Amino acid sequence: MIVDFKNQKAEIIQNFKGGEKSIAAKMYFDGKNRILHGLLKSGATIGLHTHETNSEIIYILAGEGKVIYDGEYEKVCAGICHYCPKGHTHSLINDSDSDLVFFAVVPEQ
Repeated sequence: MIVDFKNQKAEIIQNFKGGEKSIAAKMYFDGKNRILHGLLKSGATIGLHTHETNSEIIYILAGEGKVIYDGEYEKVCAGICHYCPKGHTHSLINDSDSDLVFFAVVPEQ
């Protein structure tokens, strides 16, 4: 199966998960699992949330920022993979002057 993000139009979601500003997201959802190509502009965030029934893997493609993972800040940049297991809490923050581009997978468990 191919998920062709380069030919998919991004959806603009304001205040995603209670975050600041908006996220531009190209998403695939099969009713259970989510695959996402996202972009956070400078100052945008994905709000702090807990993964109750799933986990999340975020691979940073371009830019830099930070995550809050279980209350601790961790820097992220291109080439870094952040993992949030089921039952844990995290947020993604673009505190840089450039776009933060990432690929995320959220598998139900």
